[in-house]
Amino acid sequence: MAERNKEPIRILVADDDPAVLSVYRSILGGEGSARSDGANAMKELSARLFGGDGTPQAVRAQFELACVGDAEAAVNAVRDALEKRRPFAVIFLDMRMPPGPDGAWAAARIRTLDTDVDIVIATAYADVDPWEISERIPPVDKLFYLQKPFHPHEVRQLALAIGRKAQAEARIRHQLAYFDPLTGLPNRNFFQTRLYQAIELARRHSRQLAVLFIDLDNFKCVNDTLGHSVGDQLLQITAKRLTRSVRGCDVVTRHPPGEQLHDLARLGGDEFTVLLAEIGKGEDAAGVAVRILENLAEPLHLAGHDMIVTSSLGIAVFPQDGEDVETLLKSADMAMYHAKRMGRNSFQYFSRSMNEGALKRLTLESRLRRAIDQNELSLHYQPQLDLLTGEVCGMEALLRWESTELGQVPPMEFIPIAEESGLIIPIGEWVLRTACRQVRAWRDAGLALSRMAVNVSALQFVQAGFPGLVARTLEAIGLESCRLELEVTETALIKDSENAIDTLRKLKALGVKLAVDDFGTGYSSLSRLKDFPLDRLKIDRSFIRALPSSPGDKAIATAVIAMANSMNLKVIAEGVENDGQIDFLRDRNCDEIQGYLVSRPLPVDQAEDFLRKTVVNRVAPPVP
Repeated sequence: MAERNKEPIRILVADDDPAVLSVYRSILGGEGSARSDGANAMKELSARLFGGDGTPQAVRAQFELACVGDAEAAVNAVRDALEKRRPFAVIFLDMRMPPGPDGAWAAARIRTLDTDVDIVIATAYADVDPWEISERIPPVDKLFYLQKPFHPHEVRQLALAIGRKAQAEARIRHQLAYFDPLTGLPNRNFFQTRLYQAIELARRHSRQLAVLFIDLDNFKCVNDTLGHSVGDQLLQITAKRLTRSVRGCDVVTRHPPGEQLHDLARLGGDEFTVLLAEIGKGEDAAGVAVRILENLAEPLHLAGHDMIVTSSLGIAVFPQDGEDVETLLKSADMAMYHAKRMGRNSFQYFSRSMNEGALKRLTLESRLRRAIDQNELSLHYQPQLDLLTGEVCGMEALLRWESTELGQVPPMEFIPIAEESGLIIPIGEWVLRTACRQVRAWRDAGLALSRMAVNVSALQFVQAGFPGLVARTLEAIGLESCRLELEVTETALIKDSENAIDTLRKLKALGVKLAVDDFGTGYSSLSRLKDFPLDRLKIDRSFIRALPSSPGDKAIATAVIAMANSMNLKVIAEGVENDGQIDFLRDRNCDEIQGYLVSRPLPVDQAEDFLRKTVVNRVAPPVP
């Protein structure tokens, strides 16, 4: 705060009497205004006699003073100061300045130019009505009166008090307009202004600059699961880690001191941006990106939870990825979303193909809306194997889309679009009906299939009528409820646990089997599973992939299997691809496996052949 109080207070004085202006100069001169030789001599004499410059230390301030001799000149001075973005903090106006307009006239016009400046009306006349002037020149709290003749100390203290108040108000306005109150980082407005300035400078000197767009992975899940206060704490920690990341990067620190070469901002939500105002080449930004990703992924402890929150980052480089603020931010944003789609906790440079990708997304959504009616959707079935008996204990129905116009579209491309657009609701209903019909058809044909697993999207699961939809589907098809297993993601369960428990209980009352899918990828723990009426837990393939060589994955898989068994939950491991994984899982009493080692997902005719050729598959009587 002491540093801020050294900031000069800009003051304008308007008085038609040169002698009065001279008095103002002597009172408010200080270090910020020029002194005459005589004034300097008096200052030196005072210093010798009184040990100072004649001004008490308690009220000494640094003023930057401008003086004019009439009302019109005062208005012009204010206008010029605003154009130069160096407004006055305090204006002293003499009430009467013949032969021109008076101080009230000047005050009224100044107020239309600058609504924030504080105005002091100085007068030696008793016929001036302060209330009448205040009504003409609001607001009242920014209009003051000074009676002539005045005491120097009175003027100095008035200028100091009003000036510091004006500076404090200006800082608050600037803080609110340009800084994020939660993290203290610059906000979108500030960043866009800085980016504009940096672009102009880079263009002038033929330099490159980079914009990094950062978004936290699964931040919404943290908010929904642990509450917004914890989410706010996470954002504050993220801001500190980003600041540390940028300051510690060679691409920034190798430049001359005092030159601002990076800016960090929070655009809103969990989106942050970094501006690297000068880089030697586009690849230099990668070093900053790696450091950011590493720092943000460090483990943290919040609200009693240990967690790792990763991020996705996009990079756009001037001038090749955009030559203006809007285009550069859009390019960096698009690159960030591409990084998310590529697996998260990674960064991507913008490429022109990403614009093509955005167009492709719109095309996919448009075609997907017609896919059901045009019979373009189908189900493939992946067998699930009982590790103890070697029997096929179930099949998982997996959605496929072969567009007549686009050809085979991978699920990782169209399912996120279906979820974001809401199309997953009608598509999910189609999947449920089709899978139930198929298992009924197989059992009628004498193929013993214990259950059919169907994935339920988070959006579908939270629909109020979902349990009723399942009941009607089973009844219409004539399928035993125990033959249907619904797989719900961990995230969907913990997003609104109370409603999730209610929905699960309604489904359980129907006799449907329930499984939690992709366990370990969210923010829940095994201890929370006891609250949910589940039958089976699926260990996510990310924890199976490196078995049995990864010590960390071995520890996680072992703990999950042991605790799930203690809660009477069956455990199925997905993504099993080699014998070493099977041996490890069997030794730890994992119940079932699913993966390419057993079989890839099969179209309906091949899945039926698989069931028929499985010797251990015993024929069961068809459902009547």
